[in-house]
Amino acid sequence: LNKIFKNIMVVSLSKKKKFIADGVFFSELNEFLSRELSEDGFSKVEIRKNPIRTELIIKTTRTQAIIGIKGKRIRELASLIKKRFHFGENKLELYVEKVIIRGLCANTQAETLRYKLLKGIAIRRACYGVIRSTMESGAKGCMVTVSGKLRAQRAKTMKFMDGYMIHSGNPVNDYVQTSTRHCLLQQGVIGIKVSIMLPWDSTGTIGPKMPLPDVVTVFEKNESF
Repeated sequence: LNKIFKNIMVVSLSKKKKFIADGVFFSELNEFLSRELSEDGFSKVEIRKNPIRTELIIKTTRTQAIIGIKGKRIRELASLIKKRFHFGENKLELYVEKVIIRGLCANTQAETLRYKLLKGIAIRRACYGVIRSTMESGAKGCMVTVSGKLRAQRAKTMKFMDGYMIHSGNPVNDYVQTSTRHCLLQQGVIGIKVSIMLPWDSTGTIGPKMPLPDVVTVFEKNESF
């Protein structure tokens, strides 16, 4: 991997290798930040590239915790990323952006559920609490799946759902946010999956701009006298 990233900076790659290197860079960066900032409400990371430098926008619910005292923590993160991916001087910039509505972020809700289970809260109570907070935030639908050795020795899967959820078609890519987490308990590993269906938003702030293809709007006829 180190050879690939060094080649990106020095030699122009073929399109195929460039796409592979970009995908590896994003997945490794996302994995590192999700582990490092899991307690600080990490949601996702956006990469914006231009000829001068690469910009990383970290979206989180607690911006001050990531920035740190006098920007100490964000500088440490930037230094680690620069060393790992061989960025030159002034070639990488890190920015922090606050998540507008926490309840509509699948990563944040999955992390919240994980911490609830680690504290020993009953599974049903924890799952319904996450679903309630998500639906109160304006989501169209929410589904929480928990699997593993929940109460007995035999592993099983429990699903909790509320609202409206789509499972097929292209709108799934725009409307449904999914996040998976693993909770290490005494009896074994519990798998957590949170799916949130976002509402339609004409401004594109809290949901996708594109309306669902099966939604029909009937306008009233204007009568002219």
